[in-house]
Amino acid sequence: MFFGLTIEKLLLIAVVAAFVIGPERLPRAAEALARFTRQAKDWVNSAKTRVKDEMGEDFDDVDWRTLDPRQYDPRRIIREALLDDAPTPTVRAAQAAAVTTTALSAPVASPFKGPEAKTPSKSEEPTPFDSEAT
Repeated sequence: MFFGLTIEKLLLIAVVAAFVIGPERLPRAAEALARFTRQAKDWVNSAKTRVKDEMGEDFDDVDWRTLDPRQYDPRRIIREALLDDAPTPTVRAAQAAAVTTTALSAPVASPFKGPEAKTPSKSEEPTPFDSEAT
């Protein structure tokens, strides 16, 4: 199959194109199609050669079928993601958990008291004020 087209569909397209183009312009159209096909093939081959040259020895190790976008099914990807094991904790996750635990154990000011109820501790310095700032 060529992009999902079967031989019958391609033949039908060719017959319709022959009627639309007409017998006078059909040879020129066929030549243009052949030239375009050759140019596209040359372009694909040159791109493949450039990628192979730039990747070096790693080019042969790539499994190109896994990179085919037609294989991506969002339902399958989500199913596999949900069935995977839980991720292992990292250093960042452990630090975030420690910060959260520390923040939860700190005393919390009552939201029902006004700002005058909070007394500044001796370790807090007043906010700096710059009289020359605009």
